[in-house]
Amino acid sequence: MCRHLAYLGPPRSPADVLFDAPHSLLRQSYAPRDMRGGGTVNADGFGLAWYPGDRPPVRYRRQCPLWTDQDLPELARSVRAEAFLAAVRNGTTGMPVTEAACAPFVEGRWSFSHNGLVRGWPDSLAALAGKLPVTDLLTLPVPTDSAVLWALLAERLRAGEDPVRAVVELVVAVARAAPDSRLNLLLTDGTVLIATAWTHSLSVLRGDDAVLVASEPTDSEPAWQPVPDRHAVIARRGSVKLIPIDAEP
Repeated sequence: MCRHLAYLGPPRSPADVLFDAPHSLLRQSYAPRDMRGGGTVNADGFGLAWYPGDRPPVRYRRQCPLWTDQDLPELARSVRAEAFLAAVRNGTTGMPVTEAACAPFVEGRWSFSHNGLVRGWPDSLAALAGKLPVTDLLTLPVPTDSAVLWALLAERLRAGEDPVRAVVELVVAVARAAPDSRLNLLLTDGTVLIATAWTHSLSVLRGDDAVLVASEPTDSEPAWQPVPDRHAVIARRGSVKLIPIDAEP
């Protein structure tokens, strides 16, 4: 499993929640509170993508544990961004531990993270993945369930599909193909943030003009709201909506 978070709002340093908060992403990498039986330490890499104004996201990833990287704390403190997405990885047994396997995955203005696993991988995803263009399969950055989920979602986004619909329908399709999967997805283009809670922990903190979504609250602020299981979060600056996800036939 993994831990991830994303922010939309007035410019702030990603270091605030990656390193400085009482239960920062750094702390969640080695002392998570709510992994729900999905591993313990998130030491198989990390990544951060932030949005410099109207330009596509800038990404920084490494395959080492977050606490061993000497460069990201200083880099994150030098950045002020209105949107960013970050993740730490606990790789599923049998899947490669490489930088390419670490979220965020990016394309154009989109950044994506998957917290969880697809049960029965790779057989359970074969039928869905078989509908992808051959070139997409041949150019996957790494053979993992998360990379295939991103390929499936990216294809929908390229086709102009509504991003909320694309995320929700992907979760439903994968849940039907691979029951008992953990499918906490996180997607943003710097203006909208879409997240799902599917058999894993997720919380949201809404401010007057900002929103922070995270696998676990980064501090003891009482305004943190747990996201119910099988729900999606649709957030914009200062605006949060929760909708149920139905995977029944």
